[in-house]
Amino acid sequence: MELIALNISEGIGTITLNRPDKYNAFIREMALGFQDALDQCERDESVRVICITGQGKAFSAGQDLQEAIAENDLGLNRIISEHYNPLITRIRNIGKPIVAAVNGIAAGASANIALACDVVIASKSAAFLQAFTHIGLIPDSGGTYFLPRIVGHQKASSMIILGDKISADEAERHGMVYKVFEDEEFEEATKKLCSKLAEMPTYGIALAKQALNKTWSNNLEEQLALEHELQTKAGQSEDYIEGVTAFVEKRKANFKGR
Repeated sequence: MELIALNISEGIGTITLNRPDKYNAFIREMALGFQDALDQCERDESVRVICITGQGKAFSAGQDLQEAIAENDLGLNRIISEHYNPLITRIRNIGKPIVAAVNGIAAGASANIALACDVVIASKSAAFLQAFTHIGLIPDSGGTYFLPRIVGHQKASSMIILGDKISADEAERHGMVYKVFEDEEFEEATKKLCSKLAEMPTYGIALAKQALNKTWSNNLEEQLALEHELQTKAGQSEDYIEGVTAFVEKRKANFKGR
């Protein structure tokens, strides 16, 4: 069985974490396969949007601890440097919108992988768990970066230190999730959202993503200059011309992501 299932259809590259018997817990082969799937979606011009989800009851239980403690010369150092940090870097730098469709529990590294995505949706039965302190670790995979910026320092500190399970509804209230859908509606809602994104001007979305990546490190003047630079690029795109033309002609725009 493939630990990462990749399906490309109608402009959507769906990456499914596919180890359901272990709640999609990550092992090396799975993490590296995930990186490869992201690379394929980035290279494939037919892919306009990437969707990450899990097979079965869980999104992912995070790292498989049996692998982390095994005598295989892997250890946390290599797991972080070769598995998770490259995944987070890819998710933030790929110039296509990335949706995390959290269908169940997202614990540890997988919770932070979801938070790194551009749009996060969740099923009603999903939950998020910063499980690290329960085993004497700290959050990795960008957890100490994304979570405080999303929910604020004090709330993030409490979530990280206490390691409480956060329901999908609570995650939505705190801004961790864009929308929550009933379990029976989740698959269709995910497809509908991804189809909508696939028809949008994804070149402009990629530029917006670049601006968002810099907003926490730039001062106002630097961010204004970056907006100026990226807006100029957007204004020279085929999608911009098509969008304005369609608006004037009162028709639906046919964006190409260029």
